[in-house]
Amino acid sequence: MITDIPRCTKVCAVTGQEITPGQTVFSMLWEDDGVYRRADYSQDGWKNRPKEAETTDTVLGWWKHKVPIINDKKAKLAPNDILLALFDQLTEQPEKMEMRYVLTLLLVRRRIFRLEKEEKSEIEGAWGKIVVYNPKADATYEVLVAVPESERIEEIQNELAALVMN
Repeated sequence: MITDIPRCTKVCAVTGQEITPGQTVFSMLWEDDGVYRRADYSQDGWKNRPKEAETTDTVLGWWKHKVPIINDKKAKLAPNDILLALFDQLTEQPEKMEMRYVLTLLLVRRRIFRLEKEEKSEIEGAWGKIVVYNPKADATYEVLVAVPESERIEEIQNELAALVMN
């Protein structure tokens, strides 16, 4: 199960230079003998990353983010009850499958849900499904693994932020 993803190193894996607050970071996650590994890249490092790293079957994904600025006023997520209500609403909106998957990962990361099982197969246009458990409600949910295309990631992040930030 993907539950122990290493944190951002804030050092570019290609250039060795520090990635400072406010800079864009590209992170790649892969599996190596049952252990999850992560490499972080600056924008220049991402352009010059080793291409053979992406051709292996062990690469699980990559994402783009910014190193937080410490003095920034930190946005607060909505309370857990609001996030769970949004999760329930998205259950009835199949066109929001990608957003529901991203929200599920957020709920796992916040330890509201516990990842129980992963099943890889082509299901309804998704890569498989994950089964998560909500101990507080004693409820189990199946969620399709609908990883958004790179062009949609920022759009989904902005839409979720608008819905769940205080």
